[in-house]
Amino acid sequence: MEDTMDAHFQPARTGQTANHPATANTGERRTGASPWAVLAIILTAVFMQLLDTTITMVGVPSIQASLHSSFGEIQLVVAGYMLAFACVLVTGGSLGSSYGRKRMFLWGMAGFTIASAACGAAPDALTLIVARVVQGMCSGLMFPQVLSIIQVVFRKDQRTRAIGLYGATIGLATILGPVTGGGLIDLNIAGWSWRSIFFVNVPIGLAALALGAFMIPESRQDGHRRIDLPGAALLGTGLFLLVLPLVIGRDQGWPAWSFACLAVSPFVLVAFALYERRRTDQDAGPLIDTTLFRLRPFTVGLIVCLVFFTGIPSFFMILLLTLRAGLGYSPVKAGAVTLGFAVALAIGSARSAAVTRRLGTRVLIVGCALMIIGQLGVIAVMDGAGTGLQGWQLLAPMFVAGLGGGFFIAPVTSVVLAGITAKDSGAASGALATVQQVGAALGIAVVGVIFFGLLGTNASTSSASAVPQLRNELTVAGVPEQQQPVIVAKFDACFSARAHSTDPSATPAVCQQTQRQLAASPAPAAVKTAVAQAIDGHAVPAARLDDFTQSMRSTLWWQVAVFALALVLASRLPKVRLDTADTMAGGA
Repeated sequence: MEDTMDAHFQPARTGQTANHPATANTGERRTGASPWAVLAIILTAVFMQLLDTTITMVGVPSIQASLHSSFGEIQLVVAGYMLAFACVLVTGGSLGSSYGRKRMFLWGMAGFTIASAACGAAPDALTLIVARVVQGMCSGLMFPQVLSIIQVVFRKDQRTRAIGLYGATIGLATILGPVTGGGLIDLNIAGWSWRSIFFVNVPIGLAALALGAFMIPESRQDGHRRIDLPGAALLGTGLFLLVLPLVIGRDQGWPAWSFACLAVSPFVLVAFALYERRRTDQDAGPLIDTTLFRLRPFTVGLIVCLVFFTGIPSFFMILLLTLRAGLGYSPVKAGAVTLGFAVALAIGSARSAAVTRRLGTRVLIVGCALMIIGQLGVIAVMDGAGTGLQGWQLLAPMFVAGLGGGFFIAPVTSVVLAGITAKDSGAASGALATVQQVGAALGIAVVGVIFFGLLGTNASTSSASAVPQLRNELTVAGVPEQQQPVIVAKFDACFSARAHSTDPSATPAVCQQTQRQLAASPAPAAVKTAVAQAIDGHAVPAARLDDFTQSMRSTLWWQVAVFALALVLASRLPKVRLDTADTMAGGA
């Protein structure tokens, strides 16, 4: 494929770094293809990559039912992609600079497309998890090349508009993720159900791959840049040792290996930091230039991003799970509930440049504050509505939270990188993007421990809330009063077993025993049918709704704490104003 390209385009090279537009290769464009056509191809990749960070969340119940996967496995489907994406991002930028940005983009696109097909065809949860990790790695290979390719193919007077479209694509992918996923699942194209959210990437990826091979010009950095593969391996190992036990430890009953991984991970991450410091001192092409951390605003900014981004993806995970498994919403209806947040995010992003010009770094404080108010509003609505919760009732508080997201996500790159010199901006922006993805993966892991643990803890009170109605229906069905406590006790035991089960699609042994006893009962068939309907048709859904809403409401206090911590940290940033030129609409 690369040989074909060499016949059409000559390499455009400079001595600059290529991870950020401020330092990307800016040699003249050497191609007859329209730069806007090239932009359409590379933005297709951006859209697919970021869409796949959220699109799977709305399909979680469908995936679980189809593959009989545990809650931990389904978390890995989401978090594994983000973590692999994060671990390859900086290395991907270095590979593009050394071996060609077009080449790395095309290899990443090819791998992403193949991995998407593997995800869609996955026969079990393990295959899906592995394919998602490969997807994430390929995304990390593609993503750093995009801004550099924009620098190469566009003239200086065109780049502002091109980068604006890049930012808009990021926002659009964020907005459309849950809704697109829900629509594809509901359409059930060719009977694929949730698999269509992965299969849809295949024709798009193949088209982008074919067009990109002939239209994207090649560019690379002068000289051979050493690739810090040991650093990437240390970072990936340390992060996976931290995230993996948090995600599947509960499913396994918190075995000794899970605590061993958690204990070892800090030492691996410290070893990574020391190794990167040594490579920086030796000017040996480190994965992350540790001299950047001498700049307090940059260091604090990274920590703010890490904390803030633990909150948003994890919030959507528990929200969509509650809407689908708790309220019984269809995928597309559940996705539609997120539109209030998404629209507000777009509005906040569009207005963030003006707000940043006035407030400078304090715009991040405003964003965090609005996120807190929005989350508290969701808690208040859920408290007031109880089991009568309707998705539309969440639109107003989620709109407020979305504005906060826009005021934070859009300007955060410019705020954090404001004091970084041009020669360091590539490494700094790569570190920032990595931290954002790591935060998202960690947030999903931690929230999973809290939320799924609460589902089991709240099971008894939730089943008790459904008992009065169950007794009424049993009486109407003709079940003698003295026999009702036995049925109620079996219902309670069955519901509790389901709530504690790692596989929500499986039928626990106690439930199977209850079903057999009911089938063997000498009661008339009409009574048996009425009892089964009273339990499975009414009591179980009512208890499940109470369990999910209770658990989500409690978990949201963790989200509030996360955004409060981000606010406190943001307040430690220097209170300076930024020039208009320093503010990148669209964020990172």
